[in-house]
Amino acid sequence: MNEFLEPGMLVRHPDAPDWGIGQVQSVINGRITVNFQNEGKVVIDGKRVELILAGEP
Repeated sequence: MNEFLEPGMLVRHPDAPDWGIGQVQSVINGRITVNFQNEGKVVIDGKRVELILAGEP
């Protein structure tokens, strides 16, 4: 699913629900930068973590 992510999409991290909803900032070569409500900006290896699409915050 990560290969379909685009900037602006809302996601959740499956192993860190306390981070809240995050907005995808960029997707470059499998590295996904997401700005999460409660954690801030995080770069995620899309080959190791399958982000979950979220609805409206």
